Amino acid sequence: MIWRLARLWVLMLALALPGLALAQTTDAPDYAAWDKVAAAAENTVQDGTADSASLDALRTKVDGWRKTLTAAEDINASQIATLKAQIEALGPAPKEGETEDQAITSRRKTLQDQLSQLQAPGLRASEAASRADVIVANIDKLVRARQTDKLLRLTPSPLNPVNWPEALAITGSLTGALSGEMYDTLSTNTPYATMRDNAPVIVGLLFVALLLLVRGRHWIERLAGFLEKRLALRARRVIDALVSLGQLFLPLAGLALLILALRQTALLGPLWLELVNVLGATASVIITAVWLAGRVFPKSEQQESPFNLTTERRREGRVLTILFGLLVGLQGPLGDWIVTQGERVLTGAAKTSDQTEALARTLDAGFGVMAFPLQVLAGILLYRLGRLLRRHLRNEKSDTEEKAFRDRIVGAIGNLVIAVAMIGPVLGAIGYVNAANALIWPLTLTLGLIALVLVIQQFSADLYVFVMRREDDARESLIPVLFGFVLGALALPVAALIWGARVDDLKELWGKFQSGATLGGVTISPGVFVTFLVIFLIGLSVTRLVQGALRTSLLPKTNIDKGGQSAIISGLGYIGIFLAAVIAISSAGIDLSSLAIVAGALSVGVGFGLQTIVQNFVSGIILLIERPISEGDWIEVGSQQGIVKAITVRSTRIVTFDRSEVIVPNADLISGQVTNWTRGNVTGRLIVPVGVAYGSDTRKVEKILLEVAENQALIMMNPEPYVLFTGFGASSLDFELRVILSDVNFSLRVMSEMNHEINARFAEAGIEVPFPQSDLWLRNPEVLRDVGRGEPPAAPADKAELQAAPAAPTQTVTRADMGKPTPGEGIEDFDGDGDGDGGGGAR
Repeated sequence: MIWRLARLWVLMLALALPGLALAQTTDAPDYAAWDKVAAAAENTVQDGTADSASLDALRTKVDGWRKTLTAAEDINASQIATLKAQIEALGPAPKEGETEDQAITSRRKTLQDQLSQLQAPGLRASEAASRADVIVANIDKLVRARQTDKLLRLTPSPLNPVNWPEALAITGSLTGALSGEMYDTLSTNTPYATMRDNAPVIVGLLFVALLLLVRGRHWIERLAGFLEKRLALRARRVIDALVSLGQLFLPLAGLALLILALRQTALLGPLWLELVNVLGATASVIITAVWLAGRVFPKSEQQESPFNLTTERRREGRVLTILFGLLVGLQGPLGDWIVTQGERVLTGAAKTSDQTEALARTLDAGFGVMAFPLQVLAGILLYRLGRLLRRHLRNEKSDTEEKAFRDRIVGAIGNLVIAVAMIGPVLGAIGYVNAANALIWPLTLTLGLIALVLVIQQFSADLYVFVMRREDDARESLIPVLFGFVLGALALPVAALIWGARVDDLKELWGKFQSGATLGGVTISPGVFVTFLVIFLIGLSVTRLVQGALRTSLLPKTNIDKGGQSAIISGLGYIGIFLAAVIAISSAGIDLSSLAIVAGALSVGVGFGLQTIVQNFVSGIILLIERPISEGDWIEVGSQQGIVKAITVRSTRIVTFDRSEVIVPNADLISGQVTNWTRGNVTGRLIVPVGVAYGSDTRKVEKILLEVAENQALIMMNPEPYVLFTGFGASSLDFELRVILSDVNFSLRVMSEMNHEINARFAEAGIEVPFPQSDLWLRNPEVLRDVGRGEPPAAPADKAELQAAPAAPTQTVTRADMGKPTPGEGIEDFDGDGDGDGGGGAR
């Protein structure tokens, strides 16, 4: 599996490098040779008897022809474009019943004939490329059908004891082949002579290999502990991650030296060399699992872990990960080798058709019996791992939406792991060994891939915090998160290979991605998108550069006010973005004329769904052109007023006087009523209402108010301030002092200063500033008078007398009398109950 992943990465890098793309050729392909290859490929697919290796070789050959034919579709492209431009320059062809000059008609016909001749090779190449596409698709379909048949094939149950000897037969055959090869090798003197000549090298390699394998991890752990005590937290995490790589590479280096030492002995034949390489790959998987276990479930509490688990559960996670590595190594490199060599050894012994059928049964039963114990053990480990993920959910507190989303993903993975842990061994016990392997082992490798991505993403976040000198919470900022998304995207092809996808399938998908998708007659490919994005960003950068130069250098030296400068800069920004988009579309080769129908359909949706946004955008343009308001103006919109800070495409930002920010849609500023206090100039009128007590000298009040106004520096004398006697209020004589301020922005401050001075001048002149007064009316005051003298209240009169009695006199109690009532006065018992409360009749 490791070398397969390495091949995948090399393939992806090769596909990503544009320099490695096939160069287009202007020579016509050999169509006769292609026809022979295509016919042979079609017959092979139709026959369906070729093995997988032959089909893969055939597909590679046809795919090479397809690339050549696709490149040939652009033959004479420049000449075709020139002829099309010449034909278009002649104008449209005459409609039915119309005529044109004979020379133009003749010229158009000549150009059309030349165009047809030039287009013929490209059309033939396009037809041949389409045939190649069909052949490749049929080969892929046949291969996938075989994979499906193999996956769903029912083999003898490994629980049946009758099938157990078949596994022993395969094992015995392999053991016999290995022992026979070793006997033949040791029967000669060559290995002994070679070992004697290479003894110093062999001993040195073995010594270094064993030293790295046995003590390498211990050295790295001591180095990590030494650095953790002497470095800051940010640097400690990065250094710890880098040092931990030594726990991976030192044992791997020791393993490579050990294999090299065994090769130097010349004791190993071809079969033994294959076995040693396979065992080395298995050991590499185990070493990688050990390293991954230490990073995902670290021993130290100070190390960051992707999962919230206790120390005991972390230890369990490390054990599970290492056991997974052991099982994957046994099932992967070693299992594949056993299957391959077992088939080869037993196939060589089969001579007749009956023996071949018996051989097929032996292989199916034997491999099923050998695979089933590993499936059961893997199911147990997967179940324990799923429970561990659920325990993480119980310990984790999802206090943010981001954590809640992660926890949902972890919970879904845990449930999936537990389900596969139960389903996989059951399928294997029934006899669907291939289906069980296709569930258990890809899931196990996918979990390892996810763990590796988490470790790399965690290291990148720590590195970002260390380099940028940020706080620990910056690990969740935009840059590390984006890098995590990139890692996830890069891991998708690896995951596809793990789950059974072929390299050819990925190449086919990548080719379709490069060719792009067609929308309304326009092909949108990655190249077109990148070209558009780069040119648009360049245009946008130039626009921002020009805006900055105007804002800081040119416009401040003109007589244009601040609002006009902002309008010019904003309008230039809109024009620059529009031109950048047009130039980018043209440079990318996108023909918008073919999208006219699509654009017309979309415009209907825009008209209904985005009409408010469009209305606000148009209103923003109107505001910038007409400039009824500008940045820095003091405006009042509805119940809000404040200073205009910015006019954007959709809305206008206003900062109120209590420092809150109000977002007003531009449509409201165009269609609604807006008061602009500082438009054109900052002068404005201020009205100060003043009330004095009844009996005050109104002329003297007027004189004092005018003197107060004349003492304020911001009040203009032309027009001069004046005082209005506006009327007689409920408690005061009402005046208004009306003045014109040179800067209305200071109206509140001027009003406050004038109120202070008015209060002081009125106090000096003895003019009283009134306040509201209330009158309290009481009935039957004689009742209170009798109670105050200690006499019983008068007996209530009968109903008739009360109705005939005249109304009792009332008294007025002023604010000065309230709180000190005279006993027996001011309350009347008008309800006749003798309690003197008047039935609650105070009002």
